[in-house]
Parts: sequence; structure tokens; C-alpha cells
Amino acid sequence: MQRSHYMLLCCAFQIKIIFMSRKLALKNWLKQIYKNNIKIKPASNDASFRQYYRTIIDNENYIIMDAPPPQENIMPFLNVGKTLFDDGLNTPKIYHFDKKLGFIVMADLGDDLYLSLLPQKADILYKDAIRSLVLMQNCAINNLAKYDEKLLLSEMELFIDWYLQRHLKLKLSSSQLKIINETFSILTGNALEQPQVFTHRDYHSRNLLKTKINNPGIIDFQDAVCGAHSYDLVSLLKDCYVSYSRPQIIKWVEYFLKLKNSKIEIDDFVLNFDLMGMQRHLKAIGIFARLNYRDNKPDYLKDIPRTLNYIKETSKTYPQLKDFYNLLDDLKI
Repeated sequence: MQRSHYMLLCCAFQIKIIFMSRKLALKNWLKQIYKNNIKIKPASNDASFRQYYRTIIDNENYIIMDAPPPQENIMPFLNVGKTLFDDGLNTPKIYHFDKKLGFIVMADLGDDLYLSLLPQKADILYKDAIRSLVLMQNCAINNLAKYDEKLLLSEMELFIDWYLQRHLKLKLSSSQLKIINETFSILTGNALEQPQVFTHRDYHSRNLLKTKINNPGIIDFQDAVCGAHSYDLVSLLKDCYVSYSRPQIIKWVEYFLKLKNSKIEIDDFVLNFDLMGMQRHLKAIGIFARLNYRDNKPDYLKDIPRTLNYIKETSKTYPQLKDFYNLLDDLKI
């Protein structure tokens, strides 16, 4: 048996042991709160260490988050969630939590993810999501970290480290790295020059739920920052998991600007929007590759072609990015 395969098996076994002990601790915690045995069943997991369970207590559905310390910290979820909830956004109401253990009992917003309902109901769903986004951009940003140059660059570097070098096994020359870094600089400048607002940072079809009242339900908001005003919109409309025609995307952009009562010219905003999207998509591809190699989650690899296509479209469209587009072509990516 190769050493790398052996190490992966050992890691998987250790994760299973930790998972079993976490589940037992969760059941004991719930028993202390509700004084009876609570049955839980898996609801979902995501691209992190978090696990989610669904349970029924007194004929009411609840979601339970298991966010194991020290890998996860539930306080950002609680704090950001309260900000959004208090401002009228449809985020889960919190009933119980334990910071030390990393457990939260919250309202169940259902399991009708936007992604499962698309593209048939896209226009209705997306207009609801855009209305909520406009409201969300008015939320307080005082306690949020800034989406600064360091963070923007570190995210794009994942594309180099995990996709180009690890996944594609490319050895980049100094001239190639120069083109990449110059492109990163352009994208970073674009983000920082935009108006800075409350930014969910993962506002897309896998984090929005169709709800009967106050659609959509919004989840996975714990990484919110103060960032560019085009970020969440491009995350929604140029989604890594589903794609739409350019004319349809522009219609939704126009709807957003109308609701914002923005005086920004549509062409100027679309430039900001597209370049912001490229920054996000470079990050996303790096994360998808990392999830495969580091976290043994290969399913995300299938989303790379769609995400890469966004990057190619944008870098081909704008003259300031033509060197990057040509580089991708030279590397046969």
C-alpha cells in the first residue's frame, strides 16, 4: 500500500472517530435542554467542518449545527445572524447554543434550495433574492472585517497553489507569474474602489432557500465582511453551480440598480461586476481543488469547468485582462 493512500485511510478513520464522538456529545447536550431523547438525522454538510442535523421537538422542525472547535467558531454565525434577523432578513431564529461545544439549535427554513428549483423558476426566485440583497446591503458594517487587499489576494492565490500547481501540476515561469500577479492587482483594485457594504460572501443558489414567507431564507452567512457592492450580486448571478445567458444576467443587474435607485451608469457597474466576479471565481476554483486534495471532497471538481468559463469570458472581454486570457490559452486551460 502506498504511503499516501495509507495516510488517507488513517485520516478518514480519525475523522470517523471524531464524528461519532461529536454526535454523542450533541445528543447528550440536547438531552440536558429538552429532558428527553431527541432523534436527529443528517440534514446536510458543506465545504467546511460543520455538520447539520434535522430534528422534531414538540411537533416543530429544527436544524442543529455542529461546528466543532477549534476548526469552527459559532460566534460569527450568531452575531451576523442576529444583525440580519433584526433588520428583517429571513435568517434562522436561534433557540439554544453552546459556544464551548459548538452547537446551535435554530429554526428550520426547509430544504427547498434555490439550486433544486432552477432554472424553471429563476426570474421569480432571483428577483426575491435581489430584493433581499438590497435590504442586506443597508445592514450595519461596524463589526465586520474589511474585505481588504490582503484577503482578496490570499483568496486568488489559492488558484495558483491548488489549481495550477497542485491540480494541473504546472510549473510557472517568472514571466507567467508576473502576468498572474498583475491581473490579481487589477482585480483587487477594482474591488477596493467600489462602495463598501455588508457582504454575505456566499450569496448563491446553495445558500438560499425558497420559503413561503419573506423569501428567500438565507444561510451560511457567518463569513460576512464589509466588501464591494457588486460582490454578492455577481455571486448570485454568475453562480459556480448554475449559469444563465448574458442578456438574462444584465436584466437582473438592471433590476438591482433600479431597486438601489443607483446613479451609477450600467456600463460602469457591469465592469465592476464582471471583474469582481473574476476575483471570486479564481478563489472558488482554488477552493474546489483544495476540497478535493486536502478534504477528500472530490464532488466540487465538476463545478470547475463552469467557473473557469466565467473567467475566460471576462478576461477575453476586457482589454486590461487580455494577457491573462492569452496565458490561459498558452497553458491550454
